[in-house]
Amino acid sequence: MRTFLSAVLVALVALLVPASAVAYWADREVADADRYTAAMAPLADDPAVQNLVVTRATRAIAAQIDAGPFQGGVEALLGEAMRSFTGTEAYRSAWEAANRAAHAAFTQALAHGDGDAVTIDLAPVVAQVKGELVAEGVPFADRIPETHVTVTVMEYRNLGALRKGFRMLQIAGIWLPVLTVLLAVGAVAVAVRRRRAVVATGLGIALGAVLLSIAVAVGRHLTLDDLPADIDRAAAEAVYDALTAFLRTTVWVVLAIGLAVALAAWLTGRLRRTP
Repeated sequence: MRTFLSAVLVALVALLVPASAVAYWADREVADADRYTAAMAPLADDPAVQNLVVTRATRAIAAQIDAGPFQGGVEALLGEAMRSFTGTEAYRSAWEAANRAAHAAFTQALAHGDGDAVTIDLAPVVAQVKGELVAEGVPFADRIPETHVTVTVMEYRNLGALRKGFRMLQIAGIWLPVLTVLLAVGAVAVAVRRRRAVVATGLGIALGAVLLSIAVAVGRHLTLDDLPADIDRAAAEAVYDALTAFLRTTVWVVLAIGLAVALAAWLTGRLRRTP
């Protein structure tokens, strides 16, 4: 009975490892404005995201400038200016501000049920470009009005279910990992042969890491396959990978811990048997 109970606890640990990681990620990474912004910051240098920003912003700005026969030249000039701007520190600052605002809108939607998507408003980027063009004396630059160009990061059809699910993950954020550790300790404590139980628990933790990796990969596949036709897939892939970077790192850390525990327990047993 003790061996059976230990095996059940090891199985629970393997299942709870990915659930614990996702809960902690939702509570401490996605819900936290600073960590969310830090996770999205590297996208400022991502070629796919930069191309999307340049294309969307250039089209939106050019559509609001009536340059007559010079319209094509103005659009080309704006595109070059946008492309050049994406390599500056000012662009990174504007990108950070836009993402912080997007996170605030997301948390507002979860709290009050407003909206159906997480979008990044590129108005700070456009304002920075306009200021540089005006300072350089570029024709028609002073005609650029305040322009709000949005890039969709996430769409959700059922906000009520998302809000409930996210709230549950936040509640479980710290307690689920603690429960997982306690179950791992319990699996060893109740076992008849504790060294073997340590090996099994370590392997169970490693299996949980593998399950987490599969979950992240399946989530990526489902998320990207369900995208509307007007959303740039390459940029969406970059956004998903940036948001789940913590989970992918967790996979390797937990896998290493589980295998190290199992290997250490196994080697200890081998050394004890050596005369």
